[in-house]
Amino acid sequence: MSAIRLRNSLSREVELFVPHDSRNVRLYVCGPTVYDRAHLGNARPVIVFDTLFRLLRRVYGEEHVTYVRNFTDVDDKINARAAETGRAIRDITTETIGWYHQDMGALGALRPTQEPRATEWIGAMKDMIAGLVGSGHAYEAEGHVLFAVESYADYGRLSGRTVEDMIAGARVEVAPYKRNPMDFVLWKPSDEDQPGWESPWGRGRPGWHIECSAMAYELLGESFDIHGGGNDLMFPHHENEIAQSACAHPGGGFARYWVHNEMLQVEGKKMSKSLGNFFTVRDLLDEGIPGEVIRLVMLGTHYSKPMDWTAKKREEAEATLRKWRAMTADVTPTEVAPEVLEALCDDLNTAGAIAELHRLAHEGDAGGLLASAEMLGLLGPDLAGWEALEVTDDARALVQRLVDERVAARKAKDFARADALRDGLAAAGVAVKDTGGGVEWELTPKFDPARLEGLR
Repeated sequence: MSAIRLRNSLSREVELFVPHDSRNVRLYVCGPTVYDRAHLGNARPVIVFDTLFRLLRRVYGEEHVTYVRNFTDVDDKINARAAETGRAIRDITTETIGWYHQDMGALGALRPTQEPRATEWIGAMKDMIAGLVGSGHAYEAEGHVLFAVESYADYGRLSGRTVEDMIAGARVEVAPYKRNPMDFVLWKPSDEDQPGWESPWGRGRPGWHIECSAMAYELLGESFDIHGGGNDLMFPHHENEIAQSACAHPGGGFARYWVHNEMLQVEGKKMSKSLGNFFTVRDLLDEGIPGEVIRLVMLGTHYSKPMDWTAKKREEAEATLRKWRAMTADVTPTEVAPEVLEALCDDLNTAGAIAELHRLAHEGDAGGLLASAEMLGLLGPDLAGWEALEVTDDARALVQRLVDERVAARKAKDFARADALRDGLAAAGVAVKDTGGGVEWELTPKFDPARLEGLR
């Protein structure tokens, strides 16, 4: 069995992964709040943990891995969207979940084993909150139930900060009913216009953090293997999850390994609407950028480093995938290359795994390339169909005329015209090769017939 090593945010070291039970490997990842389309940054953890899911299934067997990713479908942002549009909350969340499945599926992401909706586990959340109140780790105040941070001695261990540092550096809600500024909400009251459930503390709804703790416990137990998410969730969300879960189930260890992916940038800058570089996954798909291309670009950077989305990377990924798909057409996959598996087992080194795919392609091992790429969620038949260049007969005829004109110009020693045609054909994505038997040409994945017009 291959040995997997993962960077554990809790220890800040790359550790050997040893599951609680190799016959039941368990992974929990924080999912989206469903009120709008997923943006490109949201796609990064999906691709990262989909790749980890694939690796775990490869090493331990598909039937021995459980992957849970939740949907937060009760949230103030959802309430605001409902008030803004006049639509029912359930309609908004159901539609958004459908969009999410479509868009993430287009990126080659497998569906997790279970995808719980928060609203389906309110009872479990109330039970956990009641237990925390009963054990003295939470208290009721003015219709709210809050977790008492000072009751958990290890609070701040994940983020590496003291409570005093967190108070000084964080924007905390100023509320007179809090005993400590860092105490966080487990349950809050709902008015008539907000979704709510009856509870011992009055009609209300859960706080955000309790959702994941309750669902992880119900579906994976009080101790499981890996908890993942973006590093923007490390504090306060994951820190709070640990605190409430450890206090609710003192005999359990909650998650043993914490894996966090870094954030996404666009052309070296943080993605934001104010900079005009904010776009959803659907925006890119609708522009004609294949989901497989988006996936390859993201896999080219290690998950623990910031990932920079650039036009150049997209073009290179598209060209690479066209070549690989042409090479593996009508080929039966053989075996995943050991070097690819080794790279993935080494802290999910996807960049190293892709380098091995390039090696397999260079060596002409089409069967190994296909098998290894499919393990990374690439070159599968479900993502195919985009790679064929659609070239008209007129465009091909124009290329041939220009190539013939270049030959004639060289014979006439009109080297300026010959060089201009050579450079123009190359810029349009036409590869021209002079051979002893004449001139050969082919269209590359970057072929753009519009760029030929100026050469006529």
